Amino acid sequence: MKLITCTYQGQLAAGFIEGDDAVLCVTGPDAQGAVLHAIRTGTLATWSSDSNLRVPLSEVTLLAPIPEPLRDILCVGKNYYAHAAEFHNSGFDSSAKEEVPSYPVVFTKATTTVCGPGDIVRGSLDPTNSVDYEGELGVVIGKKCVGVSKAEAYSHVLGYVIINDVTSRELQKLHNQWIIGKGVDTFCPMGPWILTADEVSDVGAMELVTEINGEVRQHAKVADLIFDIPTLIETLSRTMTLLPGDIIATGTPVGVGIGFKPPKYLQAGDQMRVSITGLGVLENVIG
Repeated sequence: MKLITCTYQGQLAAGFIEGDDAVLCVTGPDAQGAVLHAIRTGTLATWSSDSNLRVPLSEVTLLAPIPEPLRDILCVGKNYYAHAAEFHNSGFDSSAKEEVPSYPVVFTKATTTVCGPGDIVRGSLDPTNSVDYEGELGVVIGKKCVGVSKAEAYSHVLGYVIINDVTSRELQKLHNQWIIGKGVDTFCPMGPWILTADEVSDVGAMELVTEINGEVRQHAKVADLIFDIPTLIETLSRTMTLLPGDIIATGTPVGVGIGFKPPKYLQAGDQMRVSITGLGVLENVIG
């Protein structure tokens, strides 16, 4: 199931994609939080194509599938080997002395960073003009997690979504932590849909590609993660409760802008395109 939030004929709607159609299960103001509500209440199974409005997918405008998450997005830094080295050697890594972390590096992005496919990412809000991109796989929690083991972790996953962890590198460096540099409004494009876990046979085989103005900058398989998805869920749920609808951004591979010499920061008008196998394409422009 591909879960979506969208607009249709000027009003909000939520539902899922079936073939070339959008099946709209909730319309009007309630659609803003309908996907999150269905996840939290366990009522997605009641969404059906039989009694709901079916329209051509081409006639809707897709938004972030969860436009207003309940809580901050949980993010993992330095979680691909080559990127860990790239970031450690960039001069911007204030997180630790070690190149490859011994334990997951976790930070958060505010809910106000979320925007959807096609939205303008407001690079103009970064006073340091050091905007960078990070294509990532997002994991959406489907069941409450407390003390979950790696063996049980996937049973708590609802599905997967593309995330672009846009970052102000100079703010990240200046403040010696990552929340401010990564918490700028609109700096978390997400979408175009959540693909439910039952439709993913091998998460590790998923391939992530990030393109900037048509140039491939990042290309990796999810199997290359240092700390895999079960490890992340076990680590996080050991000391905090993960709730249905929580989103974990699992980290970005090598190829970000600060990995170049000199860094290739994003400018107004630059086009970002992130794709992941089965999850579609997330495209945004820097404004």
